[in-house]
Amino acid sequence: MALDELSVVLKARQLVNEVSPTIFPVDVNPFLKQANAVVKEQGDLAENEPGWSFQSNGKHYICINKFDNAERKRFTVFHELAHIILGLPSDHSSPTWSYAKKSINEIWCDIFAAELLLPYNLFKPFVDRSDYSLDAIGKLAMQFEASFTATGSRYAAVAAGPCAFILAEKGIVRYPSRSPVLRGARIWIPPKMELPMGSVSARVRNGKAIDGAEEIDPELWIANWNRDGVMLEEARHFPKRDQTLALLWLEEDELPEPGLRDRRTHEEEEQGLAELDGILPWPGKRRRR
Repeated sequence: MALDELSVVLKARQLVNEVSPTIFPVDVNPFLKQANAVVKEQGDLAENEPGWSFQSNGKHYICINKFDNAERKRFTVFHELAHIILGLPSDHSSPTWSYAKKSINEIWCDIFAAELLLPYNLFKPFVDRSDYSLDAIGKLAMQFEASFTATGSRYAAVAAGPCAFILAEKGIVRYPSRSPVLRGARIWIPPKMELPMGSVSARVRNGKAIDGAEEIDPELWIANWNRDGVMLEEARHFPKRDQTLALLWLEEDELPEPGLRDRRTHEEEEQGLAELDGILPWPGKRRRR
């Protein structure tokens, strides 16, 4: 059966439930035990080769780059666990930091790894107590010993209010992570779109110094926006990799009224019922700017 994002997330959460981590940064050892895997550091891997895994005599071996920092080693372990649990072959033909040519299997394993590295029950309370900002995401990344990108994506995925985290590379949106409220309202940020002219993201990529968030027109980012309103956007650009990371958010009263099907989905989220339409059951809560 072909995988999709929802099935990957559910498989990851099943493993998290089995391990039941209670502290952060999350200990990798119980997950390794559950998968009958061991980790070995390897000193002959290339700089952009974080790790790989193989099976021998019924046991899984995860080899990680000895010279990577602790944060990257942790993510590599969880990423390789995803290959093992999901039964997906590896494709490390492109740099691991680049999304431009990353295969779908590698993207699924990144999503799986983020679910383990930043478990919902441990991570969401911190998101609920934080303000919308890239600084808040950075602090959470340090607390959970996770990358800024993985933390930002998970931040949007579990946030109670209407927000999105954008990863763009070479001026093209590669991965938009939307909150359940945005998904429930059918707010669509197209992948593979160019950074919108006039957006904070486009301006910081072009070298303009911008401190903090700015108000922008939601139509810059949202394909199906047909009403008045204001969106806030904060962005950072990393010239070495030509990557741009952005956080977008709205006040809930800016959202269009949901249709009957959307309202039913929202009520199911409030009551914590089964996952439907790719929208996982996270309760709503009004967020501060």
